[in-house]
Amino acid sequence: MSSSTVEPTLPPPDRTPEPPPREDHLARAQHHHPAAGRRPRSRLAGLADLAGLVDAHALALLRATVGIVFVGFGVLKLFPSASPAEQLAVDAATKMTLGLVPETVLLLSLAALETAIGIGLIVGRRLLRPALVAFFLHMGGVFSTLVLLPDAMWQPHSPAPTMEGQYVVKNVVLVAVCLVVAANEWGRRPRPRRTAG
Repeated sequence: MSSSTVEPTLPPPDRTPEPPPREDHLARAQHHHPAAGRRPRSRLAGLADLAGLVDAHALALLRATVGIVFVGFGVLKLFPSASPAEQLAVDAATKMTLGLVPETVLLLSLAALETAIGIGLIVGRRLLRPALVAFFLHMGGVFSTLVLLPDAMWQPHSPAPTMEGQYVVKNVVLVAVCLVVAANEWGRRPRPRRTAG
């Protein structure tokens, strides 16, 4: 009785088992871990979205902020001694009108003018251009105080402005903002009129 041994079958030497494709391997990994294949959203992407939103509404934002400032200043002048610039504005307006207009009328007129300018800037549309014209005329009067009231505007023996003078000089920021708004408003091409027919 002969004994025989069974030898294990080996693959041919020229054929090696191929590893699974990398794509299948990644697909299986993502199946088990769904978040593994997602790229994390950049933190800067949120800032870019915010910047795009601000850029799209930049002019409206500028108009609204200056308008709110003007409405606030105008409303304060309706209440006695509520505005820190009240007496300064009255003194300058009195000099410009040669003292012919009572102070109460001047103060109420300034309050109404500043409030109207603010509302026009906020609302825009047909009110925007008149509001811009009134704004620049008003700023002319505001900056004239630097000449009309030198003792209140400038420190003695120094070219530096006083606190009241700084209050006036800072309005250059508002002027710059409204220049940008005005350039956009008057630089736009007029809309073509529709002809009935």
